[in-house]
Amino acid sequence: MGKFVITKRTNGEYQFNLKAGNGQVILTSEGYVAKSSCENGIESVKKNAQDDSKFERKTSKNGKYHFSLKASNGQIIGSSEMYESAAARDNGIESVKKNAPDADTDDQS
Repeated sequence: MGKFVITKRTNGEYQFNLKAGNGQVILTSEGYVAKSSCENGIESVKKNAQDDSKFERKTSKNGKYHFSLKASNGQIIGSSEMYESAAARDNGIESVKKNAPDADTDDQS
């Protein structure tokens, strides 16, 4: 089962990573000033990850593939790593859909 890990950046902001059951990071948040905002971001991922239309599939200038997960208001709530192929990116999206809804939160901040 996946889990959300909350950490504190060197600049004092909070962020979360969604990790798959194997420990691999599959989604990373923006930085949040308040921990409560970070926790709200996690709830938003849990809610929006089941809606395929909330995933924006992208290709970078260097030909790598990645995705963002957007909230209902259009704001990006999490971004993926870079993938070598569109199929690998799509597998990443499926992993977020599978792991996010029931993921526990591990606060390491």
